[in-house]
Amino acid sequence: MIKNIEHKNSLMDTQSINTRFPLRIIIAGGSGSLGRALIKYLPFDQASFVVLSRNKSDVIPGANVVYWDGKEAGPWCKELEGADVLINLCGKSVDCRYTEKNKAAILDSRIQPTRLLGKAIMDAKTPPKLWINASSATYYRHSEDLDMDEDTGERGDGFSVGICRKWEEAVDQYSSASTRKIILRISMVLGQDHGVLPVLVGLAKKGLGGAMGNGRQYMSWIHEKDFAGIIAGAIQNESWSGVFNCTAPNPCTNNEFMQLIRKAAHARFHFRSRAWMLKIGAFFLRTETELVLKSRKVVPGRLLKKGYVFQYPMIAQAIADRTR
Repeated sequence: MIKNIEHKNSLMDTQSINTRFPLRIIIAGGSGSLGRALIKYLPFDQASFVVLSRNKSDVIPGANVVYWDGKEAGPWCKELEGADVLINLCGKSVDCRYTEKNKAAILDSRIQPTRLLGKAIMDAKTPPKLWINASSATYYRHSEDLDMDEDTGERGDGFSVGICRKWEEAVDQYSSASTRKIILRISMVLGQDHGVLPVLVGLAKKGLGGAMGNGRQYMSWIHEKDFAGIIAGAIQNESWSGVFNCTAPNPCTNNEFMQLIRKAAHARFHFRSRAWMLKIGAFFLRTETELVLKSRKVVPGRLLKKGYVFQYPMIAQAIADRTR
């Protein structure tokens, strides 16, 4: 397991975007929890944020909301002109049953906006200096043995992995000499008021905080402040390009994770959720067991080499911080 590495160089060593002046940051799909975390935690006091949203009535503190449908060019395209950063977080939640209809929606909700943004960048007179596009840490195979980094990690197979591959290929279709590109394979993001963490704490309070399956599967995760910190590092450093695993350096087992969840919930008792129980529960909750049973032992090899220093490298401190 990779441990956090202190690096003598600051993230400010090489700047591709002058962060001493106000930044214009465009976030497609920024109305969700990840977009809101960036608006809250990115360390640029004078930055202005524009969120491209399919919901015309969205109100997002700290950002100007501009409507788009994620399918066709429109007035929103002018927002990209002269922008410093474009961040694409679009994608339907995978927390659903993998019916043919849902699988098509999951794929289309990622590929269509990505291709649309790529074309808008190519058509812009002054395109964004940096394009950051989301992908997923589920790109790699189920692993309980080997760390999966960007250089030696082994790609998996199946529906979810195929989505990641097609998503990243959609980014690769577009190239502009004026726009640096970064793909982030994002793991589970731990937020205080959103995402999986408050849900699991709530379940643990009801006695449902036991390990899932055999509990030996690894979970890759990242604190939401480090998620924002990695985006900040990408903005500040011109040497960052290509694919990065956006995850903390120390994956934990599901056993370890759920033990910490129970501690945060002050749970006095718990039941282990066996694999067969999860399959039945997933059917009635309209979700898939892959989300909790696949072992994701993904590590941020390139981030550590680039000198990123994690604020929350260990799972115990991350959960304690987000549940206090």
